[in-house]
Amino acid sequence: MSITPLMPVYPRCGVRPVKGEHCHLIDEDGTRYLDFASGIAVNLLGHSHKGLIGAIQKQAETLMHVSNLYGSPQGEALAQRLVDKTFADTVFFTNSGAEAVECAIKTARAYHQHVGNDDKFELITFTNAFHGRTMATISASNQEKMHKGFMPLLAGFKYAEFDNLDSAKALMGPNTAGFLVEPIQGEGGIRPGSEEFIRGLRQLADENDLMLVFDEVQCGVARTGKLYAYEHYGIEPDIMATAKGIGGGFPLGACLATEKAARGMGLGTHGSTYGGNPLAMAAGMAVMDAVANDEFLAEVTEKGERLRTRLEQFIGNYPELFELVRGKGLMLGLKMKVESRPFYVHLRDNHQLLAVAAGDNTLRVLPPLVAGDAEFDEFFEKLSAGAASFDPGA
Repeated sequence: MSITPLMPVYPRCGVRPVKGEHCHLIDEDGTRYLDFASGIAVNLLGHSHKGLIGAIQKQAETLMHVSNLYGSPQGEALAQRLVDKTFADTVFFTNSGAEAVECAIKTARAYHQHVGNDDKFELITFTNAFHGRTMATISASNQEKMHKGFMPLLAGFKYAEFDNLDSAKALMGPNTAGFLVEPIQGEGGIRPGSEEFIRGLRQLADENDLMLVFDEVQCGVARTGKLYAYEHYGIEPDIMATAKGIGGGFPLGACLATEKAARGMGLGTHGSTYGGNPLAMAAGMAVMDAVANDEFLAEVTEKGERLRTRLEQFIGNYPELFELVRGKGLMLGLKMKVESRPFYVHLRDNHQLLAVAAGDNTLRVLPPLVAGDAEFDEFFEKLSAGAASFDPGA
């Protein structure tokens, strides 16, 4: 057989982690890497957080899975925690971000079709978005590289220009059910939507009885210094998908909605065999215990401001490589004047610094939220050495 046991869909690199310690990953050959990728914004508590590990171990010894045929005291507790801390009135738990976005799409359509408005099925989404890898979520994303080989796409999505309210208005019509947007684009290059844009979408939704759906899979769960990024804009969505950091490394996602928005999601309309299992709920509760408080969120904000200030000072030393810094909290992007992917590979392979490449020639800097001064100093040592030794033409 020529195909590998693991389906060859990932361009895997030579780094092969077998252990994690706080903000570092350790390869099978013992090489230590500073992890400022955090599993693509997942390991927000690092790799050895005692509270998270203890909660998972304790729950694993007690009960891991029972299915959703039975009552869920664990799921009820975490759902109530999220309801108390957010705009939402109800929560559906999933195993991933893509599943959370799928549920959000269904919820938005069901809002209209539950009362007989069957023609209301289109969601207006935005350029450079990334919503997942399922058929619905790639259809919601306008990236051709994600579509190739999987045509035809699912109907029901129109693409407007991100951060352009007039572009969204122009696509509205009799079939529009709502808007699906990342308030801060991750894969698209750490691009925050402007207040005018995000608030404008809220106003359009209110004026036309449409659903405003936020994809906070990457920017949510304390990453930006708020529990969820919508709080930066002074508005609330009707529906929101969350995942990544919410499990701290354990697979977990959720779709949050207001009571009004969820009016079509009754018995039998949606389901998941594993979603909301007790083990995932224990991980989610441990994460909320750690991050869902003013003190922790203030620390993330303060760390983010310090890291951003140092990055802005740093890029001034390399005007041929870097253009600007953007983002919020500890979700920061270095927009480069050259392709970001070769630089990200150079940092990884030659300086043992893990970051993440993104669209718009951006290097994503996504440290664990528990990183401190020692890790930031190490980051700049490695970043400086990497920039000084990088040859864009190589």
